[in-house]
Amino acid sequence: MKKMNLWKKIVITALSVCMLVPSVPAAADSTVPYDSYNYDYWEDIKFTPAPYIPDRSVSGTTLGVGTLVNPQDLCVSPNGSIYIADTGNHRILEVDASLSKTVRVIDSFDRDGTQEKFNSPYGVCVSKNGQIYIADSENHRIVVLEESDLSFVRIIENPTSDVLEENFVFTPLKVTVDYADRVYSIAKGMFQGIMVFEGEGEFTGFFGTIEVNITTWEKIWRKLSTKAQRSKQVLFIPTEFTGIDIDADGFVYASNIDQNGIQAVRRLNPKGEDVIKKGENLNVGGDLQTVSLSMSDYGGVSTIVDVVYRGKGIYSLLDSRRGRIFTYDHEGNLLYIFGGLGTQAGTFTTPVAIEAVGDKIIVLDANRRELLVFKETQYGDLINRAVALRYDDDETLAVDLWKQVLMLDENNELANVGIGKAYLTAGDNESAMKYLKLGMSRKYYSVAYRRYRNDFLKKYLGFILTGIVLLTAAVVLVNRHIKKKKGVYEEEGGAFDV
Repeated sequence: MKKMNLWKKIVITALSVCMLVPSVPAAADSTVPYDSYNYDYWEDIKFTPAPYIPDRSVSGTTLGVGTLVNPQDLCVSPNGSIYIADTGNHRILEVDASLSKTVRVIDSFDRDGTQEKFNSPYGVCVSKNGQIYIADSENHRIVVLEESDLSFVRIIENPTSDVLEENFVFTPLKVTVDYADRVYSIAKGMFQGIMVFEGEGEFTGFFGTIEVNITTWEKIWRKLSTKAQRSKQVLFIPTEFTGIDIDADGFVYASNIDQNGIQAVRRLNPKGEDVIKKGENLNVGGDLQTVSLSMSDYGGVSTIVDVVYRGKGIYSLLDSRRGRIFTYDHEGNLLYIFGGLGTQAGTFTTPVAIEAVGDKIIVLDANRRELLVFKETQYGDLINRAVALRYDDDETLAVDLWKQVLMLDENNELANVGIGKAYLTAGDNESAMKYLKLGMSRKYYSVAYRRYRNDFLKKYLGFILTGIVLLTAAVVLVNRHIKKKKGVYEEEGGAFDV
């Protein structure tokens, strides 16, 4: 008996110690130098397997061109070559698709017999028509060259317009081009929006201007304030764009700094209207703001510095504040988060640009002076392929992929929603309700429930109505029988006792 009491004390003590230790979610893979995670319906952090893991890093030395100095931009050309804006060295590098060797070093061009050099080029892109657009920032111009032989095409400089200030100095930082050869440029200190150039480089106006929402109280306060007080108040100026990319249909994806952490990217149609979808939580701003203090390293406003459109509605945002990469689908659903700051291989110090090459993601780090390459894991591959099928309206074909995702991450709400929507499309509303409930999708669960209810009524309504009629008839007959029996007793002068 004493021995049994001793064991009870040991077990109780052990349980008490365990209860005192706070539960900390474990990282999905301890061999990866960063945590991968997502947010659930309640906006709590849920750690996940890594969708991408570090593959290798590429420096100027490994490319045989010396150390990169303050590199600022990346671009993948239609032929697969990768262009790097080696800003501090005043040159553009063309590297082969495998990132194993340098194809060309472009630091100057021939303009009507005169050799002209670049001065701190911040941005570079290659159009579908095979022309290189270089944001020659400190020379205050955009230089256009033929990719095939680097022959001079034209220069975009000194834009003039009534909407520009007289002393405006054009300093392009990022540049991209659509299928119609319209040029979109993010310029230094330009808060009115993205600058658009057409034809031979004529400035035609601003694109995608972000409206500033000022509260009624702020308007009243500014009117009542003195001139000195107003000078100390926050200036209500539009947000400056930070990165830019374009899809095959001409929609411009533009990242921006959002101090509220709600929307750090826009999808602009040809009219300049933002048509991006924001998902269930109406947020495409990176990390959420609602995490607990114990998880403060994960939540809070992100500083989004670049965006890359990866096809099939998928795009990724680069956060320089915590070194994270956020990936969304065309509906604004957050697919996965990975990356981090640090000195270990596979982490960043100052990430500035992001690109996607095949199944790999490449990030340019200005301070580390190198490219960091990340390769897709099974988890990332399954999600990417399932989302691509979903984008093509092949929900049913994606079911098997989503089920494999759930085997790796049982808490993946998007996988449950994907399976639920597939069952919904197939007409299996009862199964759809099960998965949509697990995926916390109120919208589609309501659809499934309504269809399930309607199907149930169609199938059993005849039996239900027949049952009601029979039950009503039975009640009427019983009542008549009781009344009749009661009348007989009363006529015979007896008591009626039910």
